[in-house]
Amino acid sequence: MAGKRQALGKGLDALFGDMGTQVPVKPAGTAVKTGPPASPGNAVLQVDIDDIKPNPMQPRQFFDPVTIDELAASIETYGVIQPVLLRKAENGYELVAGERRWRAARKAGLKEVPAILRELSEEENTLFAIIENMQREDLNTIEEATAYHAIIKRYGMTQEGLARAVGKSRPHIANTLRTLDMQLEIVDFLRQGSLTLGHANALGSVKDRKLQLALARKIVKGGLSVREAERFAAQSEKSPAKKKAKEGKTVEMRVVEQELTSATGIRVKINGDGEKGNVELHYFDRAGLEEIIELLRNAKERK
Repeated sequence: MAGKRQALGKGLDALFGDMGTQVPVKPAGTAVKTGPPASPGNAVLQVDIDDIKPNPMQPRQFFDPVTIDELAASIETYGVIQPVLLRKAENGYELVAGERRWRAARKAGLKEVPAILRELSEEENTLFAIIENMQREDLNTIEEATAYHAIIKRYGMTQEGLARAVGKSRPHIANTLRTLDMQLEIVDFLRQGSLTLGHANALGSVKDRKLQLALARKIVKGGLSVREAERFAAQSEKSPAKKKAKEGKTVEMRVVEQELTSATGIRVKINGDGEKGNVELHYFDRAGLEEIIELLRNAKERK
């Protein structure tokens, strides 16, 4: 699987090879003969729409009915231009990628959809579903985080291995996963798209949970940018309640803490000044500890 995971990060081009993605236009209601039994490869096949079921590992938790209606209207006129990706199921086929197109095609009244069939493992199926959603219509932060968590828990992948598989940086994976531990109201903001991952990273630097939630509400209400959120987060950490705790720590050291936390995806705390002190790396579960160990080992190997 190691080699395949690297290929997955290249995106959907890896699914279709050199084959063009355009297929003959077949508007709704057009009668066509049922094609031959589906087989692995790049051949585009016409598959009965009722023989297809959704992917149970689909990371997208919400399908906007307005965009589905818009896509259905387009399909009524032009047909399904991009084939869906399927794999064999016990009965019929299971979607790997293209659930929005499949839903819209059903709404448009199509009896068949163009499809490509691939032989994929459970792990590959889940990874492809995530990649397809990220490339075609961005998942919200919580959907992405939930999908990452499910893969790590189900297949025992490390954050670094997952990062290679989906073509993201390890800090991105770590920062995204961390959002699942935020307060429920903040999680809802992220799910609705009112806050971005960049906002969540800024909020993560505020350790007081009451201040963190107050800042999240301020960001949403004022439509603050990530840079503005970072400024307010830094100011909240300079409050009188925080002054004593930060006594003796220079502004430069606090900046370095934030930079290291953002770059590694691990909460970093520096105790001391530029001359002497110690560095703390924080983890919140066994997986977090293993990631720190792996990060340090890799740093040693690169010397």
